[in-house]
Amino acid sequence: MAESKRFLLRLDPRLFEALRRWADDDLRSINAQIEYLLTDQARKAGRLPAKRKSAPRRVASRTEDRTAQVRASGAVEPGGQSAQVVR
Repeated sequence: MAESKRFLLRLDPRLFEALRRWADDDLRSINAQIEYLLTDQARKAGRLPAKRKSAPRRVASRTEDRTAQVRASGAVEPGGQSAQVVR
């Protein structure tokens, strides 16, 4: 993850308390709440690309790929053992 930028933010005390209560309700820190609200509004205004809706694709390891190939072919694995599915 990219390093976050830091800067000083001055807020009216009433606004700060409202954000603190809102953050508590959403189980977030005040910082996370402010970032969430700003990100949401930036997306709605078209200033920030929309979040991807699909889950990231899981990439199988080389071992998983090789095991799947051997099992699918019914071939003998190195060492003379036949590929068997253990359940």
